[in-house]
Amino acid sequence: MAALYFHIPFCKRLCGYCDFMRSVKLRYIEPVVAQMERELVEQADFLTDKSIRTIYFGGGTPSLLPPQILQRFIERAAQLFDTSQLTEITVEVNPDDVTEQYVQALSETAINRVSLGIQSLDNQCLEFMGRRHSAEQAVAAVNRLKQSGFNNISVDVIFGVDGYCGQSLERTLDGILALDIQHISAYHLTIEPATRFGRLFAKGEMGQVTEECSEAEFAAVHSRLVAAGFEHYEVSNFAKEGFRSAHNSSYWKSDEYLGIGPGAHSFAGGIRRWCEQSVECYVEKVEYGSECLSSQDALNEYVMVSLRRVEGIDTNTIAERWSEDEAKRITKAAERFVSAGWLVKSGSRLSVPPEHFLVSDAIIAELFEV
Repeated sequence: MAALYFHIPFCKRLCGYCDFMRSVKLRYIEPVVAQMERELVEQADFLTDKSIRTIYFGGGTPSLLPPQILQRFIERAAQLFDTSQLTEITVEVNPDDVTEQYVQALSETAINRVSLGIQSLDNQCLEFMGRRHSAEQAVAAVNRLKQSGFNNISVDVIFGVDGYCGQSLERTLDGILALDIQHISAYHLTIEPATRFGRLFAKGEMGQVTEECSEAEFAAVHSRLVAAGFEHYEVSNFAKEGFRSAHNSSYWKSDEYLGIGPGAHSFAGGIRRWCEQSVECYVEKVEYGSECLSSQDALNEYVMVSLRRVEGIDTNTIAERWSEDEAKRITKAAERFVSAGWLVKSGSRLSVPPEHFLVSDAIIAELFEV
């Protein structure tokens, strides 16, 4: 089954850490939406699997669009694809957009999962990151959604922010766990060059947390959330039973997906495609970059995404899809990590224990075919 992604690239304000495709030129919202509707129809045949399991509205800030427009996309998708097994429709929202009127309109759509970009419940940290909501607004937004009947809610948290380690993170985790939600995505801050944080770092006006702090904060997030009944099922993702992100899981399992909008990526039939245009160029003509994955690329991608998940890699799968020699090479290369306890071998499976997910990238690099 396939996934459908709509990238809404607009933001009222650019956050200091964000490196996603986004624009504050809100006057382009209407023409971009019109172009996205055309693109959806024109690119429907990119997918070889016409059965859609999940739809996701990401950004940017999708909550800048009226929910009625999101519903229009959902209904158009139902005309183009088989949505009889569509189980999850997610929208990302900014907490300060979640007014009573917005929630009422959202409840009248087919959307059944909401992801809130809370990031922190420390108001000083939120201001430092350039977020446009307060901790109080974030808590109110979650409660408003729950009162309106939404029972599949995810929140984003950022940790590893220089100057906001330790107690700031503890207060954020305490507050989020008190909200009794179903899913948490917890990301370690990465300072990207083309961001405000990147420019501050380059000028020596912002620091990075130490390796010891990174490890301590990761361990704190893992232990607190697991103790609260969350499954640590992917490096940055935690879910109550039955509430894993089905949409993101489709990416990690290399299922087909179609991305619509400036900044969206697609994958089908071994072809990866992307649209990285500005909103100004996008409304004039949609253009894509693309690449065909080689056998080596596909193997490395399987290793990468699989070892970031609790299920890990299956050497039998590698032998069947690629070769026995590749399965033996990877098994041999994994031996030292198994001995160190960073990998667990169970039958044909190799997996990183969730408490060691922080070192998964180093393990993955050693198992790549080069």
